[in-house]
Amino acid sequence: MVMVLENVAPLGRSLEEYWLMFGLTEKDLDKKIIGIGDGPASFNAEMKELGNNVTSVDPLYEFKGEEIEKKFYASVDNIIDQVKSSPGDWAWTYHSSPEDLKLHRKQAVVKFLRDFEKGKAQGRYVVGELPSLDIKEGSFDIALCSHFLFLYSDHYDYDFHKKSIYELLRIAGEVRIFPLLDLLLNRSPYIHPIMEELRGEGYRVRIEKVEYEMQRGGNEMMTIRKNGSGT
Repeated sequence: MVMVLENVAPLGRSLEEYWLMFGLTEKDLDKKIIGIGDGPASFNAEMKELGNNVTSVDPLYEFKGEEIEKKFYASVDNIIDQVKSSPGDWAWTYHSSPEDLKLHRKQAVVKFLRDFEKGKAQGRYVVGELPSLDIKEGSFDIALCSHFLFLYSDHYDYDFHKKSIYELLRIAGEVRIFPLLDLLLNRSPYIHPIMEELRGEGYRVRIEKVEYEMQRGGNEMMTIRKNGSGT
């Protein structure tokens, strides 16, 4: 059985998960980072606690914290039930079980909600969505996109993905996208043509193994760098 989602799920992940999903290093954490489609992740809040500023962008941030919380709890049980119904589709390495996965997601949203209103006032949580962002060109060193591009290949077409990736490259010197599988556990059909097009434009594109796997076989990220970028 495959995961069936009508819309992008309002789930978030922790700093530790971002660290593993995107192969982050201590050096990376000192750079200007933007997270696209972060949802109710605790990544931003945990980075702030460490003294690092991250900007998170998501259309979800137009809502108040209590509304986001309701959206999370309205969807999480259905998602966990689908995970339980398809045990062979998941790698229980970081998360030990569906119950442990749910616990981690709840912990992330609790940390997010504690930080959200203050962080939004500080400009760390910004309302916006791909493929067009109201952000100045070259504002960030690294753009991270977790569980949106490629994952929802059945929801968004190739043109959307292409425009979105070029938009991320407009605002950041390096782009990292995870995972590369879609909801059917297949590598997104857009991976190869996107890579060919970007390389034809002179970008450096790589697929790298990472130390995080939730979808079985979903332990790769794409990194894209501009020519001359030192990131």
